[in-house]
Amino acid sequence: MTKTGIVRDERYLEHETGSYHVENPERLVRIYKTLDDLQGLFVEIAPRQAAAREITAVHDPEYVERIAATAGGPMRHLDPDTVVSPKTYEVSLLAAGGLLAAIDAVMGDDLNNAFALVRPPGHHAEGNRAMGFCIFNNVAIGARYALSRYGLERVLIVDWDLHHGNGTQRTFYSTPQVLYFSTHQYPFYPGTGHYTEIGEGEGQGYTVNVPLSPGPGDIDYANMFNHILRPIAVAYSPQFILVSAGFDIYYRDPLGGMDVTEEGFARLTDIIMDIAQIVCEGRFVITLEGGYDVEGQARSIREVIRTMAGDSTLDRGKYEEEEEKGYPRIQRVVETAREIFGEYWR
Repeated sequence: MTKTGIVRDERYLEHETGSYHVENPERLVRIYKTLDDLQGLFVEIAPRQAAAREITAVHDPEYVERIAATAGGPMRHLDPDTVVSPKTYEVSLLAAGGLLAAIDAVMGDDLNNAFALVRPPGHHAEGNRAMGFCIFNNVAIGARYALSRYGLERVLIVDWDLHHGNGTQRTFYSTPQVLYFSTHQYPFYPGTGHYTEIGEGEGQGYTVNVPLSPGPGDIDYANMFNHILRPIAVAYSPQFILVSAGFDIYYRDPLGGMDVTEEGFARLTDIIMDIAQIVCEGRFVITLEGGYDVEGQARSIREVIRTMAGDSTLDRGKYEEEEEKGYPRIQRVVETAREIFGEYWR
C-alpha cells in the first residue's frame, strides 16, 4: 500500500459564504463523511496556519493586510463571487498552511503523497486581489514554499479544474522554476488560458494551456494527460508535483460542461502517480479547488484517495484500450498543443 496523507480540519467549515453560495461548507462536510469509509487507507496530517512570509511570497503585503482587516467583521463581498466572513482570514491562512504541512510530510519521506482537503480554494487569487471564491493562492504558495524550503529547482503544477487558474499562471509566468499545466473550459471564467499564453522571458514555454470546448469526458482527459502532459512532464523532470484538483469537471456539476465521472478522476490520478514515479520518486500533493455537485465530488474524491493509496479497482488495461480507440476525438487538441509547444518540448 502507498502511504497517503490527508489534511482535514473542522475549522475549514468556518469560512462562511452565505446560504446560496456554491462554494460553501457543505462541500467539505460531505467529503469528510466519505473519509469514514476509507479508514486505514490514509494517515491524518495536522494543518497549521501559514506564516506571513509564506503568504507574501506570492501576495502583496498590502493585500494581505486588507484581508486581515476583515477578521471579525461582517460577511461581505470582495467581488461579485468572493465572500469574506468573520473567520475567513484565519481559515485562509489555515488552508494555505494545510497544504504546506502536506508538502512537509511528503518531502520528509513520511508519506508518498497527500491530499489537502481545504477551503477556501485558491487558484484564481492573484498577487493583489481575491477572485473566483479564492482568497490566497494555496497552490502557488505551496510551490514557492517547496522551492525555497527544500532547495528545489523545478516544480510542476497540474490544474484540472473546470476554470483556468489565472492567479497561478500569473505568479509563475516568467520563471522556469514552475511549469504550469492547465486543462479548462474556454472561453469561460475567468477568460484567460488560451493556447498562446505560454509564458514570457525565461518562463516562455513553461505555461502550457489546453483550452477546451464543453464535452470532454474520462477517455478524452486521459488522452490529453497521456499525450500532452506526460511527455512535457518527463522532459521537464520536476522534483515535486502539485495538483490543483477541481471537481467541477464532474459530469453533473452545476457550473460545468464537462463529462468526467468518478472513475475518470481515478484515472487522472493514476496517470499523475505514474508520472511522479518516473520523475520525482512518486512525490506529489493534491489540493482541493472547485467542485459544486456535493455528492458527486465526495464520491470522486473517494476514488482519488483510493487510487493514491494503492487500493483502486481501476482496470488500467481496459482504460488504455478505450483511450486508443477514443484518441481521434481529441487528436486535434493534441496536434494543436504539439504545434505550439513542440518548439519547447520534443
